[in-house]
Amino acid sequence: AMIYAFGEISGAHFNPAVTIAFAVAKKFSWSAVPRYIIFQTIGAFLAILLLWFLFPESQSFGHTYPAEGFPPYKAFVLELLLTYFLMLVIINVSTGSKEIGTMAAIAVGAVILLEAMFAGPMTKASMNPARSLAPALISGNLQDLWLYLIAPVIGAILAVLSCKLVKDDNCCDSNC
Repeated sequence: AMIYAFGEISGAHFNPAVTIAFAVAKKFSWSAVPRYIIFQTIGAFLAILLLWFLFPESQSFGHTYPAEGFPPYKAFVLELLLTYFLMLVIINVSTGSKEIGTMAAIAVGAVILLEAMFAGPMTKASMNPARSLAPALISGNLQDLWLYLIAPVIGAILAVLSCKLVKDDNCCDSNC
């Protein structure tokens, strides 16, 4: 739904890892990346403020962390793979930095839903550094934050690089 709502305005960039990967793919201007990441992070903090207002008794505010007994290095690999597959779908259904296509929204939403259902119990299926940063800082739960900041970016970039190997015309468009 948010892709439909904001696709024409911002390309529905809610995820810093995806924004960085689009820049690597030359489908988004590197000069716009810092501004987008700042606003994505501000949006995440505004969401946490809303959660704090609605649920002041919460201590985690959606904090992402590996499940008990699930080692952080496995969570890192899983978050990397989740974001890899998410970005693989995004890069193959999008037309560039501005996206409003019906199928793109359905495909991306379906991947997020399925990945959250599958990996949510193990890692909370963040796939988004801003989505993990805000609740970690607000709740003070910083223990495994590193993996949620790094793994999605690496996974998204790896998706672009692997896409370039098999479908160069889709992944490397110089028209940002």
